[in-house]
Amino acid sequence: MKRVIPIITSAFVCGMAVTTASAVEVNRAMLGMFQPLPENADSPDNPATDVKIDLGRMLYYDTRLSKDRSVSCNTCHDLASFGDDGASVSTGIGKQKGGRSAPTVYNAALHIAQFWDGRAADVEEQAIGPVTNPIEMGMPDEAYVLHVLNSIPGYVELFEKAFPDEEQPLTYKNVGMAIGAFERRLLTPAPWDAFLKGDDDALTDEQKEGLNLFITKGCATCHQGAGVGGHMYQKLGLVKPWPTEDKGRAEVEGFEAMEGFFKVPSLRNITETGPYLHDGSIKTLDEMVKKMAEYQQGQILSDEETAKIITFLGALKGEVDEEYIAEPELPADGPDTPKGE
Repeated sequence: MKRVIPIITSAFVCGMAVTTASAVEVNRAMLGMFQPLPENADSPDNPATDVKIDLGRMLYYDTRLSKDRSVSCNTCHDLASFGDDGASVSTGIGKQKGGRSAPTVYNAALHIAQFWDGRAADVEEQAIGPVTNPIEMGMPDEAYVLHVLNSIPGYVELFEKAFPDEEQPLTYKNVGMAIGAFERRLLTPAPWDAFLKGDDDALTDEQKEGLNLFITKGCATCHQGAGVGGHMYQKLGLVKPWPTEDKGRAEVEGFEAMEGFFKVPSLRNITETGPYLHDGSIKTLDEMVKKMAEYQQGQILSDEETAKIITFLGALKGEVDEEYIAEPELPADGPDTPKGE
């Protein structure tokens, strides 16, 4: 049964107050495919502690995890800019350009996997991938990363505190565990979450109209769950071929049959994280919404319909915990710490 949400307004006619009612129908039975954000995205395989999170925050901002000390995790996933760098493709050491656009790190711990092709199972595994990538952070190998960190007395002490039950706390895996623990709290609750929890006034009439279109036009077929996306893989160009040479998930060993498939991106904070797609080739959200409707659903949206859907997407813009993402003071170099190449 559809639930009618009344909006009460007042006007004056001939000196008398007249109350009128307008309404937008929202069928909450259609919202079962969505869930509000959880309080955290912690993993039982990586129990969070304050000291581990603090260590992960430091590592996230530390450019000493790159060969020439020019790149940190935050360089491409800028927490002050909703978790990405605003570029079509990111720039690594030596001003090298990557092949794909850096997705936002906010809410990423909720996703089915990490990277556009899903080659990392979780944020812990993802965090250490770019460190030894020759285009991104460029460290020669894991042993060199550990050499650098072991040469910094403050990090040696922090790893011992963060992983107190381990004989050798400072390991490459634990670098990812610490950064992952930090990233799992990078959640951005939005008006959308309040609406899902029952607050009918959390969305405006215009946003509710956009939500109805978002559902009826088929957007929610792929963009659902707590992330409003990020929970499945889908072929880019499902009903109309999309021009790209990127093979997507087929480049991951064992998934050769999934050529053209990518992880469906989360739409949380999507109004703040352009340009769009795996290659950053779509500059505006207006163009992105229209092309997704056409290529994925066989729908041609009018300008008015597109604008309404984008208005709804604005309700997915969340709150960033400024204190949590504040750049920390990093441990000082030791006497033998490499100075970068």
